[in-house]
Amino acid sequence: MKHFEVAIIGSGPAGASTAYFLSKAGISNVIIEKETLPRYKTCGGGFVFRGRNNLPIDISEVVEKEFHTIDIYLGEKLHFKTHREEPTISMVMRDNFDALITKKAKALGSVLLENNKLNALSFKDDLITLETSQESISANFVIAADGVLSPTAKMAGWTEDTRKLVPALEYEVEVSEEDFKRLSTEARFDIDAIPFGYAWSFPKKGHLSLGVMTTKRSKINLKKHYEEYKKQLGIENVISETQHGFQIPVAPRTDGFVKNNVFLIGDAAGFADPITAEGISNAIHSGKLAAEAIIESKGNSAEAKGRYEEKLEADLLPELQTAVWLAKWFYEQKTIRNILLKKYGQRFSEEMADVFHGKRTYPKNIKQTLKKKIKELVF
Repeated sequence: MKHFEVAIIGSGPAGASTAYFLSKAGISNVIIEKETLPRYKTCGGGFVFRGRNNLPIDISEVVEKEFHTIDIYLGEKLHFKTHREEPTISMVMRDNFDALITKKAKALGSVLLENNKLNALSFKDDLITLETSQESISANFVIAADGVLSPTAKMAGWTEDTRKLVPALEYEVEVSEEDFKRLSTEARFDIDAIPFGYAWSFPKKGHLSLGVMTTKRSKINLKKHYEEYKKQLGIENVISETQHGFQIPVAPRTDGFVKNNVFLIGDAAGFADPITAEGISNAIHSGKLAAEAIIESKGNSAEAKGRYEEKLEADLLPELQTAVWLAKWFYEQKTIRNILLKKYGQRFSEEMADVFHGKRTYPKNIKQTLKKKIKELVF
């Protein structure tokens, strides 16, 4: 039976970057991937600058477009633009993006096992045995980086009843040359294009990634709102389009992130941004934190668990907890929000751009700040 210090389940940005950090430190690791790379992955593919800046590899070869200016629309009346020297959003296709990070990790010593589906985990002392569709492997630590539904988390004992998952639809759309030329100049977010959520238009090399996301799990016809969004964008001639439905974890799990030497990162842990639903940057960040915890602990499982939890509590979890509250307010208090945006919309857009660039986090005193702003407008 092959043995590795760390077994990583999933070769997305979370898993592949974790493997990279571990291999760089000389920690033996294996990436277990159920498919063959490159493989299509449902995702809008908008990679914000703070994530790109924290990734220690050059990804320019897989970046399809870069946008220094971001457009935020609220109906027909409000439109805010932000511009930065560095690209606020880099557009990637996840098949090429994930394959590149995995390739870099392999170059440092990571082992990739493709077409290997994890079927079971068993625990004895500090050793974990992984039964896959092709072989048995043992490891001291397991990193669950297998996405929002994470079969690994379920095998390790996590439950799903404390999670908040919201639905989204994403389409890869080929449009007429005229429409593409018109729409490929801006990366845009359209707030309230769908109830309690937003729509997005992310131009890639030769097509558009369009999507709709709602923060409510009530019966909302996502496809209907997507069709309406296409009309809003003025798209009349669709040459081809492929639909992909998925769920986004917009709140961290409430039942912990480490059990029996299994560490949850990325979407498996619920680390997508609750306001924007962007998950790649926090996936990479949490993977780095898990790798650091294991490296610093020198194989001590209790210390690795404690270090990972401390690192999460130091910045990521407080930011996400603030963002959970802010997202609930932003999407559900529509009337008050719109009054505030009429006066402070550009400032809000600039601050969101700073979050995307890693220059600030969501403020911890957001409740007091909003109450003050509302009082100023009312009185």
